Parts: sequence; C-alpha cells; structure tokens
Amino acid sequence: MLRNDEPDIVFSETDGCRIRQHQDNPLVIMLRVEEFDIHRVLIDNGSSENIIYFPAFQKMKLDKKKIKPFTSPLVSFTWDRIVPKGIITLMVIAGTYPTQVTKEIDFLIVDCPSTYNVILRRPALNRLRAATYILLESEVSNST
Repeated sequence: MLRNDEPDIVFSETDGCRIRQHQDNPLVIMLRVEEFDIHRVLIDNGSSENIIYFPAFQKMKLDKKKIKPFTSPLVSFTWDRIVPKGIITLMVIAGTYPTQVTKEIDFLIVDCPSTYNVILRRPALNRLRAATYILLESEVSNST
C-alpha cells in the first residue's frame, strides 16, 4: 500500500555536480550513531552484516555491558575468518529534520584493519527508509 503523505524522492542535475566522471567510487556517508557523528560509513548493498569496527567503537566509549555474545565467524574481503567481539544495538539517525529517521540497528563489533568505521548493509538502509541512487555516466556528463 502506497502512502500519499510521503514526499517523492527526486534527484536533480545539481545532485551530481561534484561527482567526477568515469569513477566507480564506493558510497561513503556520515551517520549519527548514538550521540556521535560517524564519518567513513560504507554503504555496502552486498554485505551480510552491519559492522562497526573496534577502534570506532572504542572512541565512542559506550557501555560494554550492552555487548551481547556473537561467536559465528565472518569471512572478510581477504577471505580471512574473523570472530566478532560481539553484537550491539545502537541508535542510528539518518537524514535531517524534518525528514530525519531514527532506528535501532544491530552491529557486529569487528577488530581488524579497515578504511571505514562502519559498514551498513541493505536491510539497515531499508529500515532507515534510505535509497541509494547510481548516477549514470550520461547524467554525470549532463551535469558538468
């Protein structure tokens, strides 16, 4: 059932004005998690779990009592098996007022090197009512 009170999602030429042509860069954003602005959040539609990397978790200084055990290993991008330090439910805020969305999201805490602080998977994006949009090369060419 469609809700008519929701605004349409519209992309204009100006949305792509700062995108360089011929790039297949990952989608990296900033999210508010608990009371922290977390930069270098990778949007990975193919990831099996939401991940927060241990250094980011440590900097947030959250209550370690909120961590629940999680012992199933993950297979990393390099095919290494990594056992998470646990799983934690964190409040995530996406967007800005008045279209801001707040949801509790489960994250595996992983201690391994990463360029990112967080990896967010597709089901979390769906819960946050977020949409990713791939700008086609023709659209990029038209916006420069």
